[in-house]
Amino acid sequence: MPMDLTYVGMAGEPTERSWTVKDTLLYAVAVGAGHGDPSRELEFATENSSVAHRVLPSFICVASGGRLPEGFSIDMTRMLHAEMSFELLADLPAEGRVVSTARVDGIYDKGSGALVSTVTDVVDAETGAPLARLGSGLFIRGEGGYGGDRGTKDDWAVPDREPDATIHYDTLPEQALIYRLTGDRNPLHSDPVFAQRAGFPAPILHGMCTYGITARGLLHAVADSDPSVFGSMYGRFTKPVQLGEELDIQVWKTDGGALFRTLDSAGDVVIDRGRVTLRGRP
Repeated sequence: MPMDLTYVGMAGEPTERSWTVKDTLLYAVAVGAGHGDPSRELEFATENSSVAHRVLPSFICVASGGRLPEGFSIDMTRMLHAEMSFELLADLPAEGRVVSTARVDGIYDKGSGALVSTVTDVVDAETGAPLARLGSGLFIRGEGGYGGDRGTKDDWAVPDREPDATIHYDTLPEQALIYRLTGDRNPLHSDPVFAQRAGFPAPILHGMCTYGITARGLLHAVADSDPSVFGSMYGRFTKPVQLGEELDIQVWKTDGGALFRTLDSAGDVVIDRGRVTLRGRP
């Protein structure tokens, strides 16, 4: 059954959001900053000392968000978050207020389902200056197979060499209980009964938590731990991550950024076709 393609190009009402230092600190801890060694990454996990506070680039993904066009509905029981990207156009302040406007960028027929691509432009609420652009791909099961546009093919491929870096992170069994405080309260990530009803033996980690942990690793490995040169990041979600899972981020550096993918302890890819770019570089 085809989705309503007339919504492509349409935007929803602008949405205003704000955050404080408490929110940026919580996000950093929620994606593992300081885990195992509290003295590390203090610039992201503390604010009232000799260490200057800085904001993790991927925080923009929870700090902003826009409404889809009125009347455009998605069956959330069939929806999977398939891909995510963000591009920073300026440094993220420790406290801020933004206006986000989301639009439907495309609807693609993927056979077993439809991929709804959205783009969200984020501007400073006071000055109107562009701050970021977010992209999201929502896969809707059962809405494909109508002979529509399949979208462009991604030419990403694993480089024919060993990774330039592999970053290993352990996640906590309680990681999802911390991350849910950043805004995503879906009980799939906290309630065993709900998770079993959804087809999982136990709660799983938020995909955006895995994404944030990956972004944090890339910040250190590719951008020399400097948020001011972190430009953009894209990744495709390919497998749920269990609570307490170990993650390995494989990084292949390129001119102006890197390719990456994130694996679990079984060696299965959980975030695929990753790209990261640095600001001010080709």
